[in-house]
This record gives sequence, C-alpha cells and structure tokens, in this order.
Amino acid sequence: MECIFCKIIDGEIPAVKVLDEDLVLAFMDINPSSQGHLLVVPKQHTENIFEISEGDLAAVTSAVRRCAKAAKEALEAEGVTILQLNGRASDQIVPHLHIHVIPRWENDGLPVSAWEMKPGDMEEIKEIARKVQECLS
Repeated sequence: MECIFCKIIDGEIPAVKVLDEDLVLAFMDINPSSQGHLLVVPKQHTENIFEISEGDLAAVTSAVRRCAKAAKEALEAEGVTILQLNGRASDQIVPHLHIHVIPRWENDGLPVSAWEMKPGDMEEIKEIARKVQECLS
C-alpha cells in the first residue's frame, strides 16, 4: 500500500508521535499551520468519514478531544481548530482519514474559513434539508 499514513503507523516512516493507542495514532504535522498542529488517524486504513467503522470513529473522536485539550493546555492556546476533509473536492490530499488539531491564538493570521457568510435562500435551504432527511439512515 502506498498510503503515507499507513507507513507512519507501520513504522516505515518516522513521525513525532503524541498518542499511540490500539486503534488510533496522533502525531505532529511536519507541515504545520500553527505551532502544535497535529494529526489524529485511525490505525485501520480507511479513506474517509463514509468508510470508517463506528468503533474506530469513536476512538478517533475521543483521541481528538484529548489531544485538543492537551495541546491547548501545553501551548496556552486561546482556541483550537478541528478540521477533517473528505474527498478531493474538499481538498483532502492524503486518502486516509485524518483529523487536524490546530492550536490557535487571537490574530494568528490563519483563516477560519474560506467561505463568505451571507444569507441563503430559506426555501432552498428547507428543500435541501428535506432531501438530506430523506437520505438519513
């Protein structure tokens, strides 16, 4: 397999590990957006949120919360951005589910979002909500 995160998990590529548990690995991002930027990944290869098992997702989510709290405390961060992308259209680069934990400070220059906040068409919003509700399982 050519997955860089699987190679990190298997020890083929070195990483600065923060948390190593049965189902989850957390390690420092080598291209950090901020001081303390780290990644949390399931050890079982899964490409995205649509493929991960419920048990692995629960373990990853718990690890994200613990890592975010620890990074915030250790670095005296004023906040933490949690970011997870699914598919190329969302700018996911590595096809292995990973969650970014990015410590933040006031005026750190990192954009919070790339979208502009503007009112939407409420009828369209309601119609989209109806379609999504129909697809919930």
